[in-house]
Amino acid sequence: MPNKLILWSVLALSLGCIALAYEPSPLQDFCVADSTNSVKLNGVACKNPMQVQAEDFFFSGLHLMGNTSNAVGSRVTPVFATQLPGLNTLGISMVRIDYAPWGLNPPHTHPRATEIITVLEGILEVGFVTSNPDNRFITKVLKKGDVFVFPVGLVHFQRNLGNGYAVAIAALSSQNPGAITIANAVFGSNSPIPADILAKAFQVDKSVVDMLQTKF
Repeated sequence: MPNKLILWSVLALSLGCIALAYEPSPLQDFCVADSTNSVKLNGVACKNPMQVQAEDFFFSGLHLMGNTSNAVGSRVTPVFATQLPGLNTLGISMVRIDYAPWGLNPPHTHPRATEIITVLEGILEVGFVTSNPDNRFITKVLKKGDVFVFPVGLVHFQRNLGNGYAVAIAALSSQNPGAITIANAVFGSNSPIPADILAKAFQVDKSVVDMLQTKF
């Protein structure tokens, strides 16, 4: 009997830790983000509910094409709690992603969210890499109307495979999913990661690292 009690205690503690790993459920109908409040907390302070209006739950702009004239040929238009205050504490958000011909949304991670993407126009090659030690590369070609999911925290990307523009909509399981673009973070950190560390990590000559750091 004592062994069973210990087992159930460990299981309950484990489940509690899992629950705490995600955004807490709201304790009221809504908590519209108050961008004028200087209080720092895990999220954004709530606006006085008596001052909340319909506009706090509304965003317009996802019908507009993003500017893809950049080095990678893609543009992400976010709808997070910053853009849509009514999302605060609700644990969801979304983005529009535009891709120039052969444009790339480069390898990145969302430390706080799973992402599910739907192709609206074009053909996308998508993929993610599983965690150590397997590091399996899982990839798929998506067409209009297809859906794909990127598990939370894993490195993933999308690339336009066509000569025309492509568009996708993605939903994320956090009001502020965060994004770590791998190349930018590794080669463009502020201040820079020492080149000899990166050279050893990537098993390349230090001159290669020096060249890459100048690009970011």
